[in-house]
Amino acid sequence: MDVPMTSPQVQPTHEQPLYQRLADHYRRAIDNGVLAPAERMPSVRNLVRTHRVSLSTALQACRQLEDDGLIEARPRSGYFVRAKHRTVMLPASEPDLGVLPGPANYVGIHDRVSEFIAQCERHTTSINLALAAAAPEQYPAEALKQAMIRAVRQHPTMLVDHVPPHGHPELRTVLARRALELGMNLGPDDIVVTHGCIEAVNLALRAVARPGDTVAVESPVYFGLLQILESLGMRALEIPTSPQHGLSVDALELALQTHPHLRAVVVVPNFQNPLGCVMPDTEKARLVRLCERHQIALIEDDTYGLLCDDNQLRPAIKSWDHTGNVIYCASMHKTLAPGMRLGWMTGGRWAARVAMLKFAQSRSNEPLAQVAVAEYMGSKAYDRHLIRLRRQLKSQREHIAEDVARYFPPGTRLSMPEGSMLLWVEMPGQRSSTKVFERALAHGIRIAPGTMFSNSDRYSHFLRLSCGSPYTPQMAQAMRTLSDIVAEVG
Repeated sequence: MDVPMTSPQVQPTHEQPLYQRLADHYRRAIDNGVLAPAERMPSVRNLVRTHRVSLSTALQACRQLEDDGLIEARPRSGYFVRAKHRTVMLPASEPDLGVLPGPANYVGIHDRVSEFIAQCERHTTSINLALAAAAPEQYPAEALKQAMIRAVRQHPTMLVDHVPPHGHPELRTVLARRALELGMNLGPDDIVVTHGCIEAVNLALRAVARPGDTVAVESPVYFGLLQILESLGMRALEIPTSPQHGLSVDALELALQTHPHLRAVVVVPNFQNPLGCVMPDTEKARLVRLCERHQIALIEDDTYGLLCDDNQLRPAIKSWDHTGNVIYCASMHKTLAPGMRLGWMTGGRWAARVAMLKFAQSRSNEPLAQVAVAEYMGSKAYDRHLIRLRRQLKSQREHIAEDVARYFPPGTRLSMPEGSMLLWVEMPGQRSSTKVFERALAHGIRIAPGTMFSNSDRYSHFLRLSCGSPYTPQMAQAMRTLSDIVAEVG
């Protein structure tokens, strides 16, 4: 159907672009119920004809409404109005900042993760809500394949030549240029290419700390970091972290009174895993100053930072670093090519030690993937890919959030991030996430229980749900089944 305007031709104003005015027109129609949930939107061709706008303007308006979560695209069917949340959900509970962090622990997470993996392997999984990655079809596989073919043709001896120890110069140059968008001013020689962000963080910790040292981490925290600390024989001190604002700098400052010999702080300031929160810029700057004052290394993991819904990149903590006290670590694993296992880092005042450890631990990364990724990341195609990926992840995340709001028991709380691919769900009534995980596995559904994200039991009633896969009828049914399991466990 067409929704008539006062005048069918939309006139641009100085205040709003033309596509925005058209989007606002249909937003009001949806809000007023003129276009009901599940009803089909006018086709793009009808929008062009009815409102006398260009095809580009009509497409931009539809994409704006899609980004706002008001409509959804269905393959070969057009756009449809999305159903609204049945309830407004409260965010996950804030931590008690009045309680000092407990004693630092040698993190006993290896056994827990090993049992999680073993249980998953014993069951056939049809829906994976535990894997923090987008679906393979959402990455530019064909473009990367063609880039690799061109790289081999242009450099026929690449696979038998010596590999530069810090990474291929072409990739390091592109990474330095891209770092400007995050507020960092780096040269290619400041960058070391790594085997994913996991190796980068591992190198950073080994550069600044020794076995037996204490390292502050967020709480809840990605279990992979706890595994690294345990394998290095280091102690983890969990610092309360807000689902809205990230790591509490106040709580860290209090912790320093009882742990004055803290060696490092590891933080994910932009779209933290599992919370999805972003630290305010003022708190990022405070954290940098606090660590500088106490001579504590600050290790930044920016794995998810590029996955922002609004295409407005959040600055890296490293952008406030003027003394080299911040080690920045990042990855292309979530944003571009999981199969290539490429990451990178800049070591700050520990750069020489990081380079030595990289050489001793794993030597250089193979060059073919680096050259192909350098070509792709240096092109506009990469920017277009990120915009598409962000839009897809936002839509998928909103679908899962709607199902949680619609089907999970009353009292469920949910942190709704503004980017990335994860949801942190707090179940009511102290339900056991371990029991939910085990029963879901029996139905072919894999989730990540909250017990994976801390060395304590404080998150035993939480779930982390990944929204990386397309929302299909099978996914919708899995969410209804999962909600039934959550209700039964209670």
